[in-house]
Amino acid sequence: MFAICNLAIIPLRAEPSDRSEIVSQVLFGEHFEILETQNQWSRIKLQYDNYEGWVDSKQYQIISEKSFESLSKDAIILNSDLVEYVTNPSNILLPIPLGSSLSFLHHSEINIENFAFEGMKISGVKLKSDLITTAFMYLNAPYLWGGKTPFGIDCSGFTQMVYKLNGYRLLRDASQQSTQGEALSFIEESEPGDLAFFDNEEGKIIHVGIIMDNNYIIHVSGKVRIDRLDHLGIYNAQVNRHTHRLRVIKKII
Repeated sequence: MFAICNLAIIPLRAEPSDRSEIVSQVLFGEHFEILETQNQWSRIKLQYDNYEGWVDSKQYQIISEKSFESLSKDAIILNSDLVEYVTNPSNILLPIPLGSSLSFLHHSEINIENFAFEGMKISGVKLKSDLITTAFMYLNAPYLWGGKTPFGIDCSGFTQMVYKLNGYRLLRDASQQSTQGEALSFIEESEPGDLAFFDNEEGKIIHVGIIMDNNYIIHVSGKVRIDRLDHLGIYNAQVNRHTHRLRVIKKII
């Protein structure tokens, strides 16, 4: 079976339980495949990045396989404002966050309550320099494990959404994103928009941020913030120490 998210934001959980860890979020308009069902829960695979997890079966709308395939081939159209609304003929308003998917509006057979959208949309591939402008839209957003919106976001959710809004596809987790693109030897070779990855004592990639001009980085640590970047890692002037150890810099675009 196949489905589409018809609510603003729904949690994607590691296990079929309300008490389970939220590993990501599904935003309005995202479509996915239902892999299995268990009581009130469904294990799904998102079409955009193949990420899997469990959602409450009451929190989506079934669509046909034909509609799923059509949506998967279509250009991605996203809400480009921090918060917008979709409305239906009964004047019901549903707030949707930045990065919500609107491609379904071009498919009359996918009837999400006859919703219409009159806000700002974004589609297509943008310039690499636009990545930093987009990243600033999330500035000061609070850290939230599994989050993908300006109201709560994690490090790889931040990089994925910034890239998505500019027409570039990243995987969901930092460790997955680190497998993409071309590794650079030195920070001096990097450009604004490149990704810097950081590891823990065991050598596992656990953090990612977006490189800016003049050895700065925008990333999520407590909130979306800007810090210094050097060959050792991220230097936080507020605490006067390095907080993340640099592992590799990747040019994705």
